[in-house]
Amino acid sequence: MTDYQLHTLPNGIRILYKHAASTITHCCFIVNAGSRDETERQTGLAHFIEHLLFKETERRNTNQILNRLELVGADLNAYTTKEYTCIHASLLNQHLERTIDLFEDILFHSTFPEDEQEKERGVILDEISSYLDQPEEAIQDDFEELLFKGHPLGNNILGTPETVARLNSADINEFIAANYNTSEMVFAVFGDYNLKKVIRLSEKYFGTIPASSAKKNRIAPALIAPSKTIITKPISQTHCIIGSRAYPASHQHKNGLLLLNNLLGGMGMSSRLNLEIREKHGIAYTVESNYTTLSDTGIFSIYFGTDSEKAEKATKLIHKELKKLRDNKLGTLQLHQAKEKFIGQIALAEENRMSLIISMAKSLLDFNCIDTLQQLFDKINAVTAEDLLAISNEIFDSNKMITLLFEPKE
Repeated sequence: MTDYQLHTLPNGIRILYKHAASTITHCCFIVNAGSRDETERQTGLAHFIEHLLFKETERRNTNQILNRLELVGADLNAYTTKEYTCIHASLLNQHLERTIDLFEDILFHSTFPEDEQEKERGVILDEISSYLDQPEEAIQDDFEELLFKGHPLGNNILGTPETVARLNSADINEFIAANYNTSEMVFAVFGDYNLKKVIRLSEKYFGTIPASSAKKNRIAPALIAPSKTIITKPISQTHCIIGSRAYPASHQHKNGLLLLNNLLGGMGMSSRLNLEIREKHGIAYTVESNYTTLSDTGIFSIYFGTDSEKAEKATKLIHKELKKLRDNKLGTLQLHQAKEKFIGQIALAEENRMSLIISMAKSLLDFNCIDTLQQLFDKINAVTAEDLLAISNEIFDSNKMITLLFEPKE
C-alpha cells in the first residue's frame, strides 16, 4: 500500500501529496530541466533562470517576492542540477495557499528584466569565483568535465564567466519554451491536510497554465577512454578524484551499487576507505565515495585530500580496496551487516522531510512511480553477494577509471 497520493491536472502537471501529522509543511515544485538541456553557447542558462525567478513577475517586484514567505517565517529556496530545477519551501500549515500562489507566480509569470539580469550575472560570476577558490568543490566539476568530455553533462552547472556574460532574454525565452513542459513538472506537498484541499489549491493556481509537452532531445554520452590528469594550483594539499561512469537511475544494479558505495566510502566513520586510509594509516582527513544516478548514465567517484607526499600511498590503498571487492565475494555476515547499516541510514534520512518529498517528486518524474520505504528495503535485501561481485568487476575496474589530481605549485 502506498503512503502517498497522486493527482494529475488536465495540463499534465502532477500533484504529489504525502500526509504528515505536523504543524510544518514542506513542498517543492520540480521541473525536468537542467544544465544538460542547454546548448553549448548557453552553458549556465538553467541556473541563471533559477536565480532570475526570484527577481520580478508581472505582479510582484523582488522585495515582494522575497518577503511573501519570509514575513510569515517560511523558508524559500531553489537549486539547479544537471537534469532538474527545483523550488522548495518550508512553512507553517496555514500558509500553504500563500506558497502555492508564489510558486505559480515566479514559475509562470517571471518577466526577467534586463537590469535584474545584469545584477544576477554579477552574483553568479562571484559564485563561480567562490567555487574556484574551493579545490574540493572545483575538482568535482573538473572531474565530470573529463568523465563526460564533449557532452553537456560535462559542463559546469554554473556556466563559465564567458558564457554567463552573454546570456540574454532570447536565450531565457527559448530555454523555457523548450524545457518548462507541464508534462514534466511535479508539485509535491508533505503536510497535514486532506487531499481534496491540496487538489483544490493546485487546480486554482496551476490548473489554468497552458499544457505543453515539447519533446526533449537528451542524448546519452558516448564512451570515453581512461585517463590520468594532473593540474597544478596555488593550494597547500593534493586533492584527488578517482572514478568512472556508472549505472543510470533505472538500471537493475542501481541498488547493488548504492549498497557497495555505502560499504566502500559512504556515510559514517566505519566505511572501508575511512578505516583503511584515515584510521589505520592516518594519511587523509577526508576520504569518501559517491554514486550519483542520472536518467541515462551515472557517476561513481572516490575523493580524498592529503599532503602531497602521501597522495601516492592513498591512491594505492584505494585501488587495493577496490581490488578486494572485485576479487572476493562478501561473506554472509558481511553482506547482512552492509544491508543493515544501509537500511538504517535510509530510515534515518526519512526524518529529513524536505529531502524526502523532493526525492519522491524526482522519482515520479523519472519512473512515474515511487517506492515505499518497505519496497526500497526489499530491493536492497534482494541484492546478492554474486550481484555485488559482478558490479564490483564492472564498475571498480581500476584500468577503466579516470583519475584527476590537483597538486600544489612548487
